[in-house]
Amino acid sequence: MNDLTFRLALPGDAALLVRLRDEAARWMQEHGIDQWKPGEMDEEHFRARMASGEVWLTGHEGRVVGAWELWWTDEHAWGVRPPDAGYVHRLMVDRTAAPRGLGRAMLDRAERRIAEEGRPYARLDCVAGNPRLRAYYEGAGYTVVGEQPRKQGGKGSPYAVTLLEKAL
Repeated sequence: MNDLTFRLALPGDAALLVRLRDEAARWMQEHGIDQWKPGEMDEEHFRARMASGEVWLTGHEGRVVGAWELWWTDEHAWGVRPPDAGYVHRLMVDRTAAPRGLGRAMLDRAERRIAEEGRPYARLDCVAGNPRLRAYYEGAGYTVVGEQPRKQGGKGSPYAVTLLEKAL
């Protein structure tokens, strides 16, 4: 994993981020995971996230193979909290080109970035009905700290999420 590169996304990367997100959504559907749907996020979504937080791209062998969003607040899932965490969202992997272990490497980089800001926790959430993803995050050192039965925000109806946290 030493040959990975990480950089902040720029507004011109929005179409690439939409493609990564849609490809990840299609992969989920093909594997019976009811979570993301193609077409849910457009370029404006990613530009807005760049303006209010951070969006990161991961490169491997000259190609973008992954991305994630890093937020500094997440009231929709976590409520009003002190500024003690960074919130990882939309961890996306290009399964046709990504090296094995890329998801963990991106989580590690996100956690380092959060720690650089002096925040002692990394937090994330996943759809409550996705035990495979929950197990993945627990395997990466995250602990379930609660459930949010009606997360608001985004497109669609409110939905239940599992809240996970990792001390950095």
